[in-house]
Amino acid sequence: MINLNYHQILNTILFNRNIIIKITVLSVIFIFLILFFVYPLSYESPVTVLPPEKNSQIGGLGSLLGGGDLTNIITEGMGQANSQLFQEILKSRSAAEYVVKKNNLIAFYNVDDIEGAVKKLRNNLNTEITKEGIIQLSVKVSTSFFPVFSNEKEFVKKLSADVSNSYIEALDVINREKLTSKAKKAREYIESQITITKADLDSVEVSLMNFQKSNKTISLPEQVKAAIESAAKLKSEIVNNEMELGIAQINLKDDNSTLTALKSKLEQLKEQYNKLEMGNNDYLMSFGEAPEIGRKLASLVREAKIQNEVYLMLQQQYYKEKIQENRDTPTIEVLDKAITPKKASGPRVLYSSALGGIFVFLLVSMIIIYSEQKKLKP
Repeated sequence: MINLNYHQILNTILFNRNIIIKITVLSVIFIFLILFFVYPLSYESPVTVLPPEKNSQIGGLGSLLGGGDLTNIITEGMGQANSQLFQEILKSRSAAEYVVKKNNLIAFYNVDDIEGAVKKLRNNLNTEITKEGIIQLSVKVSTSFFPVFSNEKEFVKKLSADVSNSYIEALDVINREKLTSKAKKAREYIESQITITKADLDSVEVSLMNFQKSNKTISLPEQVKAAIESAAKLKSEIVNNEMELGIAQINLKDDNSTLTALKSKLEQLKEQYNKLEMGNNDYLMSFGEAPEIGRKLASLVREAKIQNEVYLMLQQQYYKEKIQENRDTPTIEVLDKAITPKKASGPRVLYSSALGGIFVFLLVSMIIIYSEQKKLKP
């Protein structure tokens, strides 16, 4: 087979330029007509969501269970990591099912069941995260063939915006459901601790009352009272920190910075508390040299005060988690809602027609050059 040089190839193309141009022009016209009259029109309506704020929800033990919001699963993550978590939720089957049901997409996609609609919807979903952590979402919704001759364009335009906004609703619903579930677990845990603490408080109060009656003692010196107040507050903080640490150890890795900080705080609190004690008998230094009856009274008063402080702390935590469990405020902040698009996102008729024309031109030229080579074979 004879190989043509560049000069011969150029001459061949110029000699056959009329047929090449004619076929190319006809092809461009054909592609243009197909895209303009036959090919389905696609519409996309983007929606943007602000990155979730870390620890933006009500605090408390529930935040260590993930109760603050779903993004607490990534404890050490900044905005970008939290946005990635939200992106994965948007891509989930649960979110797609919510959107399908809300917009009746089974009928729109003309499929038999929700699984078929979910598959098509997820294939048309586009999500991106900017470097600032902002989530951008859009869903491609297409008309049927021959859109020029149908009246469904306006419906599809509106549907593209509705579907995008429905995805954000799904994200909010899923996030609140997870938040509520975890807040409920925290609330139930605190309830059990309240029951135990209330029983201990009742027991020590009865013991204190009986001791005061039997020994005819009513009050303590002001110096001892001050020491008891300090010890009670420290003890309640220690109990609170121990509960937080216990929950954190279940949910976090050993090298997690939050876990390390809780352990360090607990050690500091215990060290402060030990300074108020005397020897191994757990007596306050303020009354260590007092008569035996005074030490017993102070010990009972202090125990009652500690249990009361712990009980009050648990009540505060309980109501925080109760509010978190029952709150219905949105957990997602939308920057720009999706609106009905004015123009179709596809097909790009002129661009695609020009690109098709270039492809046809090259293909026809190659065919003619190949045929010329065959003619020159010896």
